[in-house]
Amino acid sequence: MSTRENPGGGAGPAEPQAGREQSQPEGSVLIEGAPTGSARDIFAAAVAAQRLVPVLRLPSPAAAVERTRSLLEAGCRVVELTTTTPDWPQALAGCRELAKTAGKAALIGMGTVTTAAQAATAVAAGAQFLVSPFPAPEVRPIAERTGIVLVEGGFTPAEIADAASRGPAKVFPAHVGGPAFIRSLRAVLPAAQLIPTGGIAAGQAGDYLSAGALAVGIGSGLPADPAGLAGLFQVAA
Repeated sequence: MSTRENPGGGAGPAEPQAGREQSQPEGSVLIEGAPTGSARDIFAAAVAAQRLVPVLRLPSPAAAVERTRSLLEAGCRVVELTTTTPDWPQALAGCRELAKTAGKAALIGMGTVTTAAQAATAVAAGAQFLVSPFPAPEVRPIAERTGIVLVEGGFTPAEIADAASRGPAKVFPAHVGGPAFIRSLRAVLPAAQLIPTGGIAAGQAGDYLSAGALAVGIGSGLPADPAGLAGLFQVAA
């Protein structure tokens, strides 16, 4: 996918939340080799540069670590694990350690986070961002307190507008409305940073980006071979 101007990269509707300037926890996005700035700005810049965000639902922590290794070697610098992976805190901790050991300035986050308990566990395991598939009011206070970005999900315009008022918003399941839905959302929410996810193949991502998406979440269909993976990511390994 060729690099082009990002139509969804404008500042979100709300000012960065309070607490961003406080001392950052272990799971924060202020990582070695990353640009400085607010957690939200760092995350938005990273996903806007990468354009595709792998969403990994795998059968074991070992499989998650191995897949993350192949993604990092291909140049990927933002990876979303999910709480549907068995023993997901172990998977997250393993992937964070992998990124540190490999010296990669990568953001490793946790998706499908819907409860306060999951959010607290994810932060403790080193999550650098959190993602929910739908509105997650229990998660918001933990994200606010720790300074970690929450990409909150929504499907209706009201849900998406609410999520976008706090930061990047996940549009899920995006395939139901397709690129036309993203284009319509951007018409009424021109500053929103939208990350459509769900039912999108890698080959369809360009249509969503052209419609105004900040980036696109891809949960399946990523190439297995290193050359194919490398061709998808624009950030140099």
